[in-house]
Amino acid sequence: MKILGLDCATKTGWAVADGTGKIIESGVQDFTKRRGESNGILFMRFRKWLLELTTTTAANVIAYERAHFRGGAATELCVGLQTRVQEIAAEKSINVLPIHTAELKKYATGRGNADKSEMMTTAGLILGRDPLDDNEADAVHLAGFAAREVGE
Repeated sequence: MKILGLDCATKTGWAVADGTGKIIESGVQDFTKRRGESNGILFMRFRKWLLELTTTTAANVIAYERAHFRGGAATELCVGLQTRVQEIAAEKSINVLPIHTAELKKYATGRGNADKSEMMTTAGLILGRDPLDDNEADAVHLAGFAAREVGE
């Protein structure tokens, strides 16, 4: 079993774990828009990248952090990216597991209101190195959480 953890954002953190939760690989993919580009272009790049990633990793499950509905551009972007995740998962018959932020933080640190530095510290212990940023850290925890829920 392969589990893909995604922290969807302009800088999307990703991590691939096996069914036991062991991280196989992880990183951050940058979808920052160039001058004059629309969100639509960003969504197209994300979709192309995710299609390739799900193919190369042979993911059976995609776990992602649910968007917070605070309004504004950031919410619009996160919701748009998550719909692409759901769309690709449906096309490829991959199960999805949306995870609430507080639930993820509690899993990773024991506290549902942990800050980014705590999440990065615990991800570093799992990776054996410092995560590239908080997006990769969250993706590592998402993959681990999903492995606990649905893994082998």
